[in-house]
Formats: sequence, C-alpha cells, structure tokens
Amino acid sequence: MSSGDIWQQFGVATWRAPHGRSLLSVVVSSCLSLVVIAASLWWSGAIIPHIHWDPDGFFLRTEVDENGVLSAGLPIELENEGMASFTLTGISAEIPGLLLLPADEAKKEHPVITVESGVMKTLKARIVITDCAAVPHEPQPVTFTYRTWMGSGSAEVTWDSWWLEGPEGRLPVAWQRGLAGKICNDAVSPDWP
Repeated sequence: MSSGDIWQQFGVATWRAPHGRSLLSVVVSSCLSLVVIAASLWWSGAIIPHIHWDPDGFFLRTEVDENGVLSAGLPIELENEGMASFTLTGISAEIPGLLLLPADEAKKEHPVITVESGVMKTLKARIVITDCAAVPHEPQPVTFTYRTWMGSGSAEVTWDSWWLEGPEGRLPVAWQRGLAGKICNDAVSPDWP
C-alpha cells in the first residue's frame, strides 16, 4: 500500500500529493538560492565592506594651535578585503576626551575616498584631545559611512589595540588610549618643538 492509497481512503485526491511535493521543492530551492545569493553578496563586500583598518600612530605630528587646542593628524590605512569596491564617505567617533574631526580639504585631507578590491589607500583624519585623562581605557568604536553599488550605509568598527613594550613584556592598550597618550606626552615633552 502506498501513501497515495492511504490518502485516497480518507477522500483526499492523490493528485495533490505530487503537486504538493513539487511546490515544496520549489519553495525549498528558492529559499536556498536566496541564502546563497545573500551569502555571496555579504562575502563580496557589496552589502557591508570588508575593511582592514590600520591607524598609524608612528607618523603622528602633535600640534597646538593659537587657541591652545591639542591635535594631531592621523593617517589611517584602509585595505579593501572584499571583492566589491566601496567609497568611504565619513568617519566619526564619540569618545570622552577625544574628538575625531571630519576631513579638512584645506589641509589636503580627502573627505571621500574610494577603495577598489584588494587595494590599500590612506585616509587622513584629525584627532583633537580635549582631556588627556578622560580618554577611556576600554577600546571604543569608530563609526563610518560608506557607499557600495548596493547602496549606502553605516557601520561601526573597533580598531585593534596598540602594544606597549615594558620591562614586564608587552601590554595591550586601547587604540584611543595609545593615541591620546602619545599626543599628550609629545605636547609636554621638552624635545617637542
């Protein structure tokens, strides 16, 4: 006895079972196709860019302007690890004691930068220290806005910690704390111009 015979005993037409199975297979294959397409778009960086961030504290140049504002230019290397190019349209951070200012075109800082697949480019940002002691010791996120061929969006990233070398070995320091420490120490150093 087949399942069609059992259904027929209950008055259910047997033509519905094969039709239902084909409908089910269409629904399942459609769902799987959508999952594969979404995963491909995600992996390629078309939905949210896959960016390797590297803020380079080695080239920081501390400045105090005529108003007594302590700041430094921060070069940030961006590497596009995805397959789709993206355009970085803005970067910001809300961190106590530290401001990440938007790019200043007068200082040849580009507010918008396009990075193709597998390419590394450098973005210049300005860090202003408003209170050296208030900068948190825990890593803080940076918000960035971007544009890809799929549309625009924003995301957050927490940059990798810096490492301090000391007599007891290497110690991790939150990226913003490392930057603030370097800028504040440069400002009070007797060797600072």
